[in-house]
Amino acid sequence: MTLFVVLGPTGVGKTETTLVLAERLGIPIINADSRQLFAEIPIGTAAPTPKQQQRVKHYFVGTLHLSDYYSASMYENDVLRLLSEDSHFTQSPYALLSGGSMMYIDAVCEGIDDIPTVDADTRSLMKERLSSEGLERLCEELRVLDPDYYSIVDKKNPRRVVHALEICYMTGKPYSHFRRKERKEHPFKVVKIGLTRPREELYARINRRVEIMMESGLLDEARRVLPYRNENALNTVGYKELFDYFDGLCTLDNAVERIQNNTRKYCRKQLTWFKKDPSTKWFHPDDVEGILGWIKA
Repeated sequence: MTLFVVLGPTGVGKTETTLVLAERLGIPIINADSRQLFAEIPIGTAAPTPKQQQRVKHYFVGTLHLSDYYSASMYENDVLRLLSEDSHFTQSPYALLSGGSMMYIDAVCEGIDDIPTVDADTRSLMKERLSSEGLERLCEELRVLDPDYYSIVDKKNPRRVVHALEICYMTGKPYSHFRRKERKEHPFKVVKIGLTRPREELYARINRRVEIMMESGLLDEARRVLPYRNENALNTVGYKELFDYFDGLCTLDNAVERIQNNTRKYCRKQLTWFKKDPSTKWFHPDDVEGILGWIKA
């Protein structure tokens, strides 16, 4: 089997291009956007609409709730199980995966370390400790328990710090013990198709997309999920800024400008990550015929 991976930065136009490719190839779409898995936030994650999902069957869209625990490792296992058990894939020489979540794409294409799944009690305890003790205290604890990982972790990222401590406490071993970075062999060939646009065109699309999200009800969506604001799923662009607005820390116009700016920053981060892989073949999203010609060559 050949797994075609359509990747690219947020706002580039992956959704429509992937829909057309899936229709032309006669196969479903496996979503690789980690936030689109959560059912409560379709607007802010630009999830495929019901109409788009009627055009082509999608997997891993709206299948989780904000309080559900999920990880790149779990995603890898779920995708591998899907490819080996679902008739759409067992009877076709092709599969199509599309998204912009870097860790999720790498997990499927290269494999991810077999890090134990954190149990609910440990997650709950560490969430309470983060709230009561603060990130700085937990960072110091990580320095003692796992100095190797402490030396490289983003110490301003509570999710990474807390997860490392969860593993330390649950297993009795340093988190770095499980991070071997060994590439796994998967039973399919990976072909990566990158989508890109001129930078100014891409930024203009991002700015307009945020405006469309606001017109489509993003503010009300953010207000509905406000009780879940401490969940990892909402530690993302679009919601953090609106939560600040609800807290009276900025105006709504300022929150929207920050969403646009932070989305552009994330876009640059994605491009830097994706461009590291020389095997990716890059196309303009409108060049569907060029992509199909390259696939079939």
